[in-house]
Amino acid sequence: MPSPSPSVLISEVGPRDGLQSVARTMPTADKLAWISALHAAGLREIEVCSFVPAKHLPQMADATEVVRHALTLPGLTVMALVPNLRGAEAALAAGVHKLTLPVSASEAHSLANVRMTRAQMVDEVRRVVALRNERAPHVKVEVGLSTAFGCTIQGVVPEDEVVRLAAQVIEAGADDAGLSDTTGYANPAQVRRLFQRVRAEIGAHAGAAHLHNTRGLGLANCLAAFDVGVRSFDSSLGGLGGCPYAPGASGNVVTEDLVFMFEAMGIATGIDIERLLAARAPLQAGLPGEALYGMLPEAGLPKGFAPGATYG
Repeated sequence: MPSPSPSVLISEVGPRDGLQSVARTMPTADKLAWISALHAAGLREIEVCSFVPAKHLPQMADATEVVRHALTLPGLTVMALVPNLRGAEAALAAGVHKLTLPVSASEAHSLANVRMTRAQMVDEVRRVVALRNERAPHVKVEVGLSTAFGCTIQGVVPEDEVVRLAAQVIEAGADDAGLSDTTGYANPAQVRRLFQRVRAEIGAHAGAAHLHNTRGLGLANCLAAFDVGVRSFDSSLGGLGGCPYAPGASGNVVTEDLVFMFEAMGIATGIDIERLLAARAPLQAGLPGEALYGMLPEAGLPKGFAPGATYG
């Protein structure tokens, strides 16, 4: 059974980050079945879609229908990514509980990803917050600081610029600002240092860790973030996901492996691992032949495993 009192929040981003990164479009019925399976496993926050023009991202053309279904699942925080004010208008009209805006710490990535400079994106955050305040003040606005640990286009991203940008988006009215390893460049020492700096700058507004496993350091980086106080983590079932404007950056942290790591350490996630593993079936049904990742699904649970118990 799931733990009644989660110590960490696992935010599933596969239905958005994962699905927009594969060439094929998952049929809507399969999306809905997958999201229901994730919810049944105990996930209580799911980024179900992004609101972008269908001509740019046909995988997300059914965003409104997906949100409508997700809103029927009890206790679920329904989250959507919005790159701009227009996307926020559509997401709020659909009834989402949380908006996520990608604001890149790399100027080059920002121009490639959203066709705006960092300063323009901070202004866009301000406009989205004003819209939220007017139409749906209960909705949360979070910013994910993309390429916070390095950029495949620009290269090194100075930490001072990341910290300054975090302060700017909070000043613009965002509820929190998390750090995203969009390119899979981060290492544990860097993750620990940068989250500490951001927390010192914006305090409780410091948000989630969105980390990739591109170079095999995803779980190590999550643990480093946990060690310095992060309690919200983005991950994707089967490790699906990446960024089309960060060449070679693929592979979100695998939800199954992340949940197992925390539960094996005695850190409650509130997620039923057996049901989580079962949620791979509707994902595979909707994307037959798509490569899925994860060490736990391959190896299985240890003999006698008890969620929340400490091993070692």
